[in-house]
Amino acid sequence: MKVALLSPIAWRTPPRHYGPWERVVSLLCEGLVERGVDVTLYATGDSLTAAKLEYVSKTSYEEDKSLNPKVWEALHIAHFFEQAEQYDLIHNNFDFLPLTYSRLVNTPMVSTIHGFSSPQILPVYKRYADRSYYVSISDADRSPELPYLDTVYHGIDIESFDFSAESGDYLLYFGRIHPDKGACEAIEIARRFQMRLVMAGIIQDEGYYRERVAPHIDGERVVYAGSVGPEKRNLLLRGAYALLHPINFEEPFGLSVVEAMACGTPVVAFNRGSMPEVLRDQETGFLVGDIEQAVQALHRIPELDRAACRRWVESRFSRERMADDYLRLYGIILEKEKPRMLQANTPWGRWEVLLDAPDHKVKRITVNPGRRLSYQKHSQRQEHWFVVSGEALVTLDGEDIRLSAGQSADIPREAAHRMANSGETPLVFIETQTGSYFGEDDIVRLEDDYGRA
Repeated sequence: MKVALLSPIAWRTPPRHYGPWERVVSLLCEGLVERGVDVTLYATGDSLTAAKLEYVSKTSYEEDKSLNPKVWEALHIAHFFEQAEQYDLIHNNFDFLPLTYSRLVNTPMVSTIHGFSSPQILPVYKRYADRSYYVSISDADRSPELPYLDTVYHGIDIESFDFSAESGDYLLYFGRIHPDKGACEAIEIARRFQMRLVMAGIIQDEGYYRERVAPHIDGERVVYAGSVGPEKRNLLLRGAYALLHPINFEEPFGLSVVEAMACGTPVVAFNRGSMPEVLRDQETGFLVGDIEQAVQALHRIPELDRAACRRWVESRFSRERMADDYLRLYGIILEKEKPRMLQANTPWGRWEVLLDAPDHKVKRITVNPGRRLSYQKHSQRQEHWFVVSGEALVTLDGEDIRLSAGQSADIPREAAHRMANSGETPLVFIETQTGSYFGEDDIVRLEDDYGRA
């Protein structure tokens, strides 16, 4: 199986620090390679992978501000689709834009919807639902207006997160500094609980950070550690008393929640979006409704078994499970797509296989106006042609025969024959083959308008 994975190019794949979508794509890519899948990753040129790497942009536009995001995203997506026919399946992890290219290629496509940035992008997903299979990252993050093939939870590389059985002496906020993620709510929870708060993550809303967060950062009770890489992330997560996740939006998944639990650190999260699926209430943390309930839940953290947090992640959110789930879906998609893929575009039109049995084969063939097939013969089969619509000119051993809708002709074995469209509309006919072999290599072309004789 040849699979192409399309990753975003906001950050490197895998990211050096922030980049949740790129991180998930990287883990999936490496997991598929380990399972023997022939994978090509479309990402930035500095990405790290055991798969084949294709790229247009050498670096990510978030790390190289000289790059125009729209320009390089357009080039990146176009490069991906220009090579789509090389693969058995293409996997889009780039949000809605690639869907607009999907009708230009025949290769089956699956799109993981990593959350909806706005309801305004839904029209694209709805319009192209017939050309891509949609996968959600949680049951909570589904639109009732879209069809879904399945839900596949994100997996993490559990071995990269060290477990600690000992509870730490600080609270941790780990995520974007943005109103959605509840940075200022985390500060208030820590203040009321009277425990030091360490904050880590990119500043995504500068105004919010300046007005609501920065005034509280004093280097003692509230510490901002910046956007940290994997090593420091591991240290912060495993050393915390609890992770605070006081979100103000319907969280699609929440990677930091899973990563904290992998280290044994319980989570106190506002009960929104995917949190009931990701966190096991009163076993790996607490689901709460507001700041006051969060403070009360923090008093109960010592009741929880940190080892249970680790076991929960191992059983549900490993990268191995994620890779296996996607591999299973790839198989389902390719099986569903078999009828559609048993067809071909040609210089004169197209054909598709309607039935392929051991002793006969049936095709539906469309010939464009003014075009004709090769003048050819077969040694192992005979054919019957039935005109469905249009005007046909059949040449049989040098003799021309005109057929209209409802009429037919028999083509004996070894007879030289050709079908041409003599009308001004597409010619559609059904070809029934009988004999001992029906492969395309049982064709001897005597004449051909396209240089194939």
